[in-house]
Amino acid sequence: MNERSKPYSAILNKSVFFAIVLMLSVFLPVSTTFAHGPKGHADMEFTVIRAAQKGVLLYDRLLTSGKLTESWATDLEDIKVSRRINDNKSEFVVKFSRSKGEPRSAYIFFNDKGEYIGSNFTGK
Repeated sequence: MNERSKPYSAILNKSVFFAIVLMLSVFLPVSTTFAHGPKGHADMEFTVIRAAQKGVLLYDRLLTSGKLTESWATDLEDIKVSRRINDNKSEFVVKFSRSKGEPRSAYIFFNDKGEYIGSNFTGK
């Protein structure tokens, strides 16, 4: 890649990141509107979709506060959400991977109630 195309690449990566955030902010509230059961909000389960939404919001706060450098926005390549059992407790892991730089991934963790329980660069 030559020097002239680098700014356009950064703009494209930022555009992709913000498009994902926009899509999540538009579609996730709609899905939660229809997710209410007969008991209302009290029985609403924390899901992979809600973990993705909360993870992206927290990730954005880490970027704007400077705790994550700008390259985490410009080089963001992939976002994955998974559910795992850790110490006999269910937790959600939101993994943000970038195309270059070290560390390559940042992880945000939520318990099965949707409460933030930590973040790191190892996934452990």
